[in-house]
Amino acid sequence: MTQLHLASVAELGRLLASGEISSVELTRHFLARVEAHRELNAFLDVRPETSLAQAAAADRRRASGESGPLLGIPLAHKDIFVTRDWASTAASRMLEGYMSPFDATVVERLGQAGMVCLGKLNCDEFAMGSSNENSAYGPVRNPWDVKAVPGGSSGGSAAAVAARLCPVATATDTGGSIREPAAFSGVTGIKPTYGRPSRWGMIAFASSLDTAGLMTASAEDAAAVLSAMLGFDPKDSTSVDRPPEDCIRELDRPVAGLRIGVPREFFGKGLTPEAESAVRAALDTYRGLGAEIVDISLPTASLGIPVYYVVAPAEASSNLSRFDGVRYGHRAKNHGDLADMIKRSRAEGLGAEPKRRILIGAYVLSHGYYDAYYLQAQKVRRLIGEEFQRAFQQCDVIAGPVTTGEAFDIGAKTADPVAMYLEDLFTIPGSLAGLPGMSVPCGFGPRGRPLGLQLMANHFQEARLLGVAHQFQKVTDWHRRTPAGVAATNP
Repeated sequence: MTQLHLASVAELGRLLASGEISSVELTRHFLARVEAHRELNAFLDVRPETSLAQAAAADRRRASGESGPLLGIPLAHKDIFVTRDWASTAASRMLEGYMSPFDATVVERLGQAGMVCLGKLNCDEFAMGSSNENSAYGPVRNPWDVKAVPGGSSGGSAAAVAARLCPVATATDTGGSIREPAAFSGVTGIKPTYGRPSRWGMIAFASSLDTAGLMTASAEDAAAVLSAMLGFDPKDSTSVDRPPEDCIRELDRPVAGLRIGVPREFFGKGLTPEAESAVRAALDTYRGLGAEIVDISLPTASLGIPVYYVVAPAEASSNLSRFDGVRYGHRAKNHGDLADMIKRSRAEGLGAEPKRRILIGAYVLSHGYYDAYYLQAQKVRRLIGEEFQRAFQQCDVIAGPVTTGEAFDIGAKTADPVAMYLEDLFTIPGSLAGLPGMSVPCGFGPRGRPLGLQLMANHFQEARLLGVAHQFQKVTDWHRRTPAGVAATNP
């Protein structure tokens, strides 16, 4: 009972099913851990009474004869998903204290499966960032080294799972915001195909890119939860109408004969020797399991960064225009006319990064620049997608680094936004193509901070992707390693 936080989702499910523990006991255990590790700043809103009420309801469902692999399992939600019972702020002063009248579809579906919410997780403001330093409520700290960033924008999700404050955390990925923090924090993160999980109730950043996903300790845990999360949602106009997915079905499929494509462009300038060595070693592990390593080329992928930082800010400038102090959100107390009130409310309520992206987006959409920037970026985006499709004719999955190296120190790149943007160099191309992608722990850097292996598959192949990751994790233990002094403590 003392090491419940180190158990897998399946193990916790078995303990709950056998009656060895109750959901209330399990929830109390994790709430105690959340309270004991406040120094990480991973949680923004914790309401123990509400969590325990949900746990008690899960126990009653079991007592009545109901069963399910997720019934009574705790999780936490990134504060980009709206929730009725916890504040939904997108880590911004603009939405400070906002209580949504409804739950996001992702939150609702996992709740219907019986999962118990522990609270809301810190993130970069409106999910804009690569380090989780843009939160209005302070940076999240990496459990492996509190001087380091956990990655962003889903840094709270990554830190919470890495420190075993929760077994499962929801997250979102627009240009790499699941995979990059998962790599920096040594956890497993999956971004599904764009359109598979519902975006209803996600506070929008870039609508053609935003994708809900998960952080867990392992691919096996992610598969169990993702099956309950995916599905068509008529309330979301971008939702793909496909049959329900069983993400567990390919976990035990061997990788012998699997063709793993390795883009040569992902191993050039900027990648640290330690990161390259860790990824190459992971590929050797797959080779030892019978997989075939195939050299491929994605030359247009190098244009992903400039394309993304035209398309995403353009969509952000549109989505964030609703935050004007008139309908909801922060309103300046001292102002003149309506125009002055809107200007002051936005100036006070929004942080530097949202303002920067709104200005960039408004510029590239303005008269005289739309054709030169936004339209051209969309054309190149299409080329990147077509390039991936040609690559998948040569291979089954694509593998490479997630980041250029291990996590950097807090404050190291805040003065240089371009350097920060380049952190998403290897993740953005897959996002622009709408592909499912994962980060799987595969080693450590010279300062003892985690490194990740990126895996990408073609559209709607989440089950295959999870199976490939699981086979790697069956013969390695990177995903089982926990930060000293944090994850091993009790609570």
